[in-house]
Amino acid sequence: MNSSTGGPAEGDPFDAGAGSLLRQPKAVWATAGASVVAFMGIGLVDPILPSIAKGLDASASQVSLLFTSYFLITAVAMLVTGFVSSRIGGKKTLLLGLALVVVFAALSGTSGSVGELVGFRAGWGLGNALFVSTALAVIVGAAAGGSAAAILLYESALGLGMACGPLVGALLGDASWRYPFFGTAALMAIGFLCITAFLKEQPKPARKTSLLDPVKALGHGGLASAAASAFFYNYTFFTVLAFTPFVLNMSPYKSGAVFFAWGVLLAVFSVLVAPRLQARFGSLKVLGSSLVLLAADVLVLGYGNHTVAVVCTILSGAFIGVNNTVYTELALGVSDAPRPVASAGYNFVRWFAAAAAPFFAPKIEEWSNIHIPFVVAAVTAVLGAVVVWVRRNALTHEAEELEPRHATEDSVTVFAD
Repeated sequence: MNSSTGGPAEGDPFDAGAGSLLRQPKAVWATAGASVVAFMGIGLVDPILPSIAKGLDASASQVSLLFTSYFLITAVAMLVTGFVSSRIGGKKTLLLGLALVVVFAALSGTSGSVGELVGFRAGWGLGNALFVSTALAVIVGAAAGGSAAAILLYESALGLGMACGPLVGALLGDASWRYPFFGTAALMAIGFLCITAFLKEQPKPARKTSLLDPVKALGHGGLASAAASAFFYNYTFFTVLAFTPFVLNMSPYKSGAVFFAWGVLLAVFSVLVAPRLQARFGSLKVLGSSLVLLAADVLVLGYGNHTVAVVCTILSGAFIGVNNTVYTELALGVSDAPRPVASAGYNFVRWFAAAAAPFFAPKIEEWSNIHIPFVVAAVTAVLGAVVVWVRRNALTHEAEELEPRHATEDSVTVFAD
């Protein structure tokens, strides 16, 4: 990265590894495949939120707690993931997370009340936190082509999961809102078997991670800045994901189709478009511009007619895809903390916003009108861009100092740093 302009540095390791994306060992593909299903679980309930509300005689704000409980537990669990994985190893942590998801996803399908479902989603969030945070470290450690290819592969899994989640939710949920939960449990059980078969135990770090290490890592100015900006961005992201289905008020099939198209754009822009934009304009310029465009898109979504709202919902996937890739790269490369610790600290902060948005958006609508939640979401996206601009020196200079070390780390050092 160029320190004065935020432009790409020569020999950027991110670009150097992009061509190695498809040449990966079976262990990486098994982990990435299970990651797809894990990310499917986030958007799975999107097209069936109105059906769940009807089936369990619940309000929109009550059903939105499915996201709040899930991400609140996910955020807090980020302090535990490194503690656990540094003691029992990456593979066992992945399997523990998958096992919890299988159990709580299946239990979600048996829920008799919205309270039970919210509780089971919280348990699901714990399993997902253990799996997702460790999966990124495992993929980075085992991937061919260095961290660049690993990040792209991880973002590919995220994008594909986000795209397929609403589609699976719609297809299974059309018969019953319970079936998507049982389907997710079955798919995660397959992921459990694949990781058991193909992933070897990862080297344990030389020093065990404490519960407070992710919080201490946030003392680094660059990582704290990335996390703060991502916090505001995630509020916008999950307002779109959790609140828009109620605004669109479509059948599961139609809602699933909208969010499938949204997820496809997310995947394409995170994997194919974002790296090219970064290479040409620099990460910070791309991130700041994308956040402002997302704010404009969300504002139009909130005030447009039904057709405009559908188009803007789908279009938001493009900006979200770009943002996800740049934020992940910043979080993993901007500080001198071990990548699993940096990732945990960063996710600890940003997932709180993912928990807040689904709770506050319907509440804000109750207190005002249907437009204001999107005004708030637009403001938070702009605040994310403001943080990037104000803290650009910390996000640029400190990342630049660390690039040579990250570019030369071997796969074992990346995981066990």
